[in-house]
Amino acid sequence: MIRVAVAGAAGRMGGRIISAVCASDQAELVGAFEAPGHSALEQKISVIAGCPNAPGFVASDPARAIKAADVLIDFTAPEATLANLDICAQASKAAVVGTTGMQDQQIDQARQYAQDIPLVMAPNMSVGMNLMFKLVGQMAEVLGDEYALELVEAHHDQKKDAPSGTAVRLIAELCRVRGWDPEETVRHGRQGMVGARASDELGVSVIRGGDIVGDHTVYFVGHGERLELTHRAHSRDTFARGALRAALWVVGREPGLYDMADVLGLN
Repeated sequence: MIRVAVAGAAGRMGGRIISAVCASDQAELVGAFEAPGHSALEQKISVIAGCPNAPGFVASDPARAIKAADVLIDFTAPEATLANLDICAQASKAAVVGTTGMQDQQIDQARQYAQDIPLVMAPNMSVGMNLMFKLVGQMAEVLGDEYALELVEAHHDQKKDAPSGTAVRLIAELCRVRGWDPEETVRHGRQGMVGARASDELGVSVIRGGDIVGDHTVYFVGHGERLELTHRAHSRDTFARGALRAALWVVGREPGLYDMADVLGLN
């Protein structure tokens, strides 16, 4: 039985991850915590997470929860995630991170922690989306330069980063295949007299509103035909189940930085 601690117990993802852990016959919840001063502190995890069989109370001490666990699952914010990874490194505990919005310097810092612990870090833990990461590159390569690339992503109105971490990963894969520099070729939205579309341009559009869990569509637009590859998340449970799958996989691995492609055997 793998012992799991969950960061951000009262967050949008925290409750779904707790429910996934409690429903598993391969994992047990040994701790869930929130930031100091959070209104959920000392409340029953079962109430906060909406999971009747979740044991214990929401804690404010991440170190205690992490030390009791084999692995931490963290879908919080960049600064909090890095602080939690520091604790994991000191305690030699594995970690699964789905936090988005990290800057390059923060990602580099996470890589440093991965020298000491096994760390799975991915912008999207969905099994289907990680298959899409692989497929978009294959499609762009087979279709070739004659097909224009466009990307549209949509999320709920509370999401803070744009484009999403998932979209950034899709952009990176498409640009890798085409040999493009994202800084030079990505066009974020269009307005006014923008002129004819350049052949080495990747258009990216962002939608925010309501309770959209997460939609991503990549368009491959040719003359006479158009292909669309779409992933729609119906529930955050798909991310929670993927995160739990990663947690079960990563415990006992050698220190290093892994992603969901490693977990799923896609590399």
